[in-house]
Amino acid sequence: MLAWLCLTMGVAFGSALIPLISIEIFLVGLVMQEPHIPWLALGAVVAVGQVGGKLVYYYAARGDLHLPHWMHRRHRRSKPVTARRVRWQLRTKRIRGWLEVVREKCHRHPKWMVGTYGVSSLLGLPPYMATAVLAGMARMSLSAFLSAGLLGRFVRFSAIAASPALFASWLL
Repeated sequence: MLAWLCLTMGVAFGSALIPLISIEIFLVGLVMQEPHIPWLALGAVVAVGQVGGKLVYYYAARGDLHLPHWMHRRHRRSKPVTARRVRWQLRTKRIRGWLEVVREKCHRHPKWMVGTYGVSSLLGLPPYMATAVLAGMARMSLSAFLSAGLLGRFVRFSAIAASPALFASWLL
């Protein structure tokens, strides 16, 4: 069981860094394969792995973690505006405006950032990665970041780990 928990922690940490890895699918598959692992333990392990991985983004957004040179944005010559780029900018204008409003409100009201981040850690909306970066940019305290993130992620992933057994009991 300890080996499964260590593997789960690694996958959770990796999924926090690389969004293409789905910890939800891994967790459901693990619970279906190994039903004897307690769902509360899985929820706690995944929460610690996820928040630990998001700490990298949090510290990078605060400026405390210096990223490698190849990850910095390069100043390129401006490309000519094409019709395709104009269409893309028109399609994403509302989303970019909404994100800018949220970012500005979180800067002005740091307490709102804790609520936004907590809801995001529980529901995944707004995207958890984006709110982790916003938390760093808004200079949210580390204790608030850890407590809101761990609580929300624990509830979310404990519910996901318990869901296969819950649905099986309804069907049988």
